[in-house]
Amino acid sequence: MRQAGCIQFDPVDVCGRNAELTLQSRVKDFKKTMLRELLYEDRKLVDYVDKELSIWSVEDWPYFVTFRERAKKMGDTFEGLHELREEAVAFIRRYGPVCSDTLPIEGEIYWHSSMHWSGNWQKKSPAARSVLEQLYTEGELIIHHKKGSRKYYDLAEKYIPVAILKADNPCIDEFSLTTWRVMRRIGAVGLLWDKSSTAFLGIDMKADLRKKVLSELSAADKIKFVMVEGIKTPFYYRTEDETLMKNILIESADLKPRMSFIAPLDPLLWDKALIFALWDFKYSWEIYTPAAKRKYGYYTLPIVYGDRFVGRIEAVPDRNRGALHVKGLWWEPGIRQTKALNSALEKALGGFAKFNDCKTVEKEF
Repeated sequence: MRQAGCIQFDPVDVCGRNAELTLQSRVKDFKKTMLRELLYEDRKLVDYVDKELSIWSVEDWPYFVTFRERAKKMGDTFEGLHELREEAVAFIRRYGPVCSDTLPIEGEIYWHSSMHWSGNWQKKSPAARSVLEQLYTEGELIIHHKKGSRKYYDLAEKYIPVAILKADNPCIDEFSLTTWRVMRRIGAVGLLWDKSSTAFLGIDMKADLRKKVLSELSAADKIKFVMVEGIKTPFYYRTEDETLMKNILIESADLKPRMSFIAPLDPLLWDKALIFALWDFKYSWEIYTPAAKRKYGYYTLPIVYGDRFVGRIEAVPDRNRGALHVKGLWWEPGIRQTKALNSALEKALGGFAKFNDCKTVEKEF
């Protein structure tokens, strides 16, 4: 989690939610319960905004103080919200975690989440849900647990250590915060180029600011650049990852290739233009594409084998029968069906079945 900085949360669960899929491709023998424990028992991680709604280490809480202050300022503009804040906090302090259905606040108010604020308009929303989300965005509440997609909230002060909760903002101004977030995104993807990138989503950064940030980080020796043959734009990686970079370059021939199924919103895929430029692999998440227009499947996952994207797979667990049903497998052009490749596929499918609590694998191909 520290290496990635943040991983995106998405509630859709076809063969695991995005955050779980992101971790299963990186952590040997990862189980979904591990993430739930880190979030809602150990409290080492939190759900909060970063690149959209994300999951990140609680130790990064002080960096997001400007987010919370901005949310508080925005909340003060909504009529009647101040009284509802006090009422909700008092109820939670007395009775513990609540969801919008169990918080006894009736009616509707004009409100809009500052977490996804994109204008000065407001809309009528259920008062209980609005006040909970507002307090959550302000950092007064955190997500205590989830039942399915339903969120239960409790007071942040009960779970986040005071030293973290009350820590000073490590960033002296907006520029230093942007610099910290850019380096975090570079660490998540591994390499990022000096171009407009969807990997910077959520960071308000035009070309001039991006160049200034990269220059500042380079001058401070926090990032280093590398050129890729055939591409004129420089790529940047974190200086702290230099040993890893050198080891890979030196030992790549000796590394045993491993196959992984990659989450649709995995940090590796945040910049699809970069992926296409480096690997000639074009990926589109077709979950919102009408069925008749899909080229592949509803929830296909890219397949990485060794240092290449070799294909994509659609695998759906039938949990009643304990079987992982592989509905589709599409190899990239030029990929040879070798014994080593097929062996790696069988091993990857076995691990993916176990991840989805399945004992067998059924294939349509």
